[in-house]
Amino acid sequence: MTAMKEIWQYYWIRFTASAQQDSERGEVSATTVVMAAALIALAIAVGATITSRVTDKANSLDLG
Repeated sequence: MTAMKEIWQYYWIRFTASAQQDSERGEVSATTVVMAAALIALAIAVGATITSRVTDKANSLDLG
């Protein structure tokens, strides 16, 4: 788990450094695009998982 934490810390540092540079230059770097895509993919995966679990739970309820 510590390796994943270190990787995310590295990417977070790169993301914030990239954002600082972007604000100075006014352009979007590849790092910013990759991080945004990763966050969007994570949000979609979490949403799909939650939707699936809620649907399964709703289908398993005995209402009658």
